[in-house]
Amino acid sequence: MANHVLSLEVPQVMNQCILKIFDTSVYTPLIPITCPTLNITVPGFGYSNEITGASMTAFVADSHITLTACDLQLQTSLCGTQFNNLPDGIYIIKYSVSPNETVYVEYNHMRVTYALNKYYKILCDIDVAACDPPYKVQQRLEELRLIFMYLQAAKSKVEFCHEPQKGMSLYNYALKLLNKMECSNC
Repeated sequence: MANHVLSLEVPQVMNQCILKIFDTSVYTPLIPITCPTLNITVPGFGYSNEITGASMTAFVADSHITLTACDLQLQTSLCGTQFNNLPDGIYIIKYSVSPNETVYVEYNHMRVTYALNKYYKILCDIDVAACDPPYKVQQRLEELRLIFMYLQAAKSKVEFCHEPQKGMSLYNYALKLLNKMECSNC
């Protein structure tokens, strides 16, 4: 029996005000694609937002979508002129086609964009040359390397190991370490 193989990819983007999703599904030509739905639960919310209208039409036609705080109903004013940042955390993304109760995929996406922007800003502030750095610089680089691994481990726990609490604990710890590094005179 022919069936669709649904699949989504959610890349880590550095733009804090967007969430990008790619449709990497394999659709059989024997079954029409009807009633596509995309539901996204934002971190901290107990309900999902269904993407509808022109955004969903574009997603089906182009196999990708770029969502903003307005699309996710986190921002209700100045949409299209001002773009609020999306929060880091676990996004639950469900995509389905008819029959929607049986043909669907659901992913947990660990967004770490805010933390990575902070990480790269700190890295820019470190005076690194193309030679062996002084001990103090080596120490800061090692701390940053460890923080980056905590962020990667957080994504892994959420997206692959299906352990969201552990992933969020790792993320919060990494963010705490980044804040500590950023505030060297505190």
